[in-house]
Amino acid sequence: MTTALTRGSRPLAIMATAAGAAVFIGAAGLVAGGSGTARAAGGPVVIEDGAIDLVPRLVDTALRLQLDDHSGGAPVVRAPSEVVVHAGPATKEEVISPAYPVVGERVDAYFLNGFLNAGRIYAPEPGWKGGEAGGDTEVRLADFDGPDTGLFALYTYTPEMDADDAQAVQHLGSDDGAPHSYTLPDSGERTEPTWAFTQEGVYRLTFTVTAGGRSDTETLAVVVGDDVDPASVVPGDGTTPTEPPDGPTPTPTATPTRPAAHVIDNGHLDLAARPAEDGLAFQIKEGTSQNYAWHEPGTVVLHVKPAAKRKIEEGYAFLGEPGDLVWLLPMRQVDGLVWPGWSTEEFTTADVRGDVSFRLDSVQGPGSVAVFSTGATGGVSVGLDSRDGLPDELHHSAHAHSHWNWTFTAEGVYRTTFTVGTTLAEGRTVSDTETLAWVVGNGTDPSTVVPGDAAESTPAPTSPEPSATVPTPSVSDTPPPSATPPPSAAPPGPTEDAGPVPVPEASHPATTGTGAGPANASGSGGGSAPAGGLAATGSGAAVVAGGALAALVAGSGAFIAARRRRTAR
Repeated sequence: MTTALTRGSRPLAIMATAAGAAVFIGAAGLVAGGSGTARAAGGPVVIEDGAIDLVPRLVDTALRLQLDDHSGGAPVVRAPSEVVVHAGPATKEEVISPAYPVVGERVDAYFLNGFLNAGRIYAPEPGWKGGEAGGDTEVRLADFDGPDTGLFALYTYTPEMDADDAQAVQHLGSDDGAPHSYTLPDSGERTEPTWAFTQEGVYRLTFTVTAGGRSDTETLAVVVGDDVDPASVVPGDGTTPTEPPDGPTPTPTATPTRPAAHVIDNGHLDLAARPAEDGLAFQIKEGTSQNYAWHEPGTVVLHVKPAAKRKIEEGYAFLGEPGDLVWLLPMRQVDGLVWPGWSTEEFTTADVRGDVSFRLDSVQGPGSVAVFSTGATGGVSVGLDSRDGLPDELHHSAHAHSHWNWTFTAEGVYRTTFTVGTTLAEGRTVSDTETLAWVVGNGTDPSTVVPGDAAESTPAPTSPEPSATVPTPSVSDTPPPSATPPPSAAPPGPTEDAGPVPVPEASHPATTGTGAGPANASGSGGGSAPAGGLAATGSGAAVVAGGALAALVAGSGAFIAARRRRTAR
């Protein structure tokens, strides 16, 4: 039985916010690859990335349903009941199409081998493979357990099927009206149907395979989303707990010796240059133009959550090798991720000579940091990049606001030291240097991290991911930032008039307020924030066509796409 999936004579094309489709504007998505298996000694094998195959095969004349795990390179044969598959937050999409069986007209759901996501995100890629059972094999969903409102569906729907007006083919489903069995042919070919889950939580899928009068039953545990730690989940049917990991007791996390940091892990913020009694202050503005708070960078820790994890695509060599991991904060706002921007809105164009400069002096951390933009035609402009040496400098028009992509190449704690400066209309050069702390991933609790430059030691990550990237050394004795862009810099685009703004006091404590600011300073994704960059996780993102980045010129072009390097002396 197959659910009717057409509207009129044609299945609707799939539209999605691509919460899991990390698509580079004007290019294909992120490539597959990587070792994605995380193992705990004595515990379950957690598979978070890479190819896996469910294979019914004859073993000593008995039929066994086995799992061939290719996620670590060389294949390893496992029992499905020993494995926990993790469909993380990158697999989430907002579906607007009946082409997906079971999940409905419009619903946030999670997909492995999804129409948009296949091979582009950090996620498992499960397949089914016949040919080793001595004949065609019946695959039956014998039992299902999941969240209260959670549904599961296994189906085939490809871009070719969509182009040919073909209906999706549903193979298995947990709801009453869905098929509960299908035939896996004895062809030896690998098939990659889509696995769909409608809610976060733990699913237990019990499959019975039958061929030649022989049968076997196995239960596969799948953790969907990031509400549950997959390493804590008992595999299989959940009745046999695993042994705790061997090894020494973890060292308690260090306690900060400074006051606890203000952790920002979601929503809009700006790295802002503000007028001050001594000329200029570099502060963090958290919130929208109508509801915001000011913070000193040395009191804040920014948390880049696991939903930002992606894979590097061909054409982005400045980030690393294709297939390597990167944590991305995109140009467009994504619900669930922090959205850092640049702001010079409190300086009028008459206040300064030339531009305001944001100079990255040093990066301390387990990997490299890059800030870049993606243009309407798919071009990439690299603004800051610690991988090829620092300092790097970005020039920003006064009285303006913009967003670029931020990337980090490894999980852990980073400290980025910025010098923000300009030349005032009177001819005086002013600047402010501050260090901002970031926590990438969930290996370290951001609330335990000492903010700022961390004269005191910071806690080590509790479960860091390995990185081959050599940390960029701290650069000292750097010159003041340039106040004028180089002659080769592209001319800035138009700015929006924000109207008069109050000049802050000489001291800069965290303050809250509501005020009339430019529309592009809001956290709603409107105004001059470019509608592009990398589409990322979270239900608020959108798949953006290459031309959608015209806003980079029309609205937020006040940011000059130029980088000036100075050699440390």
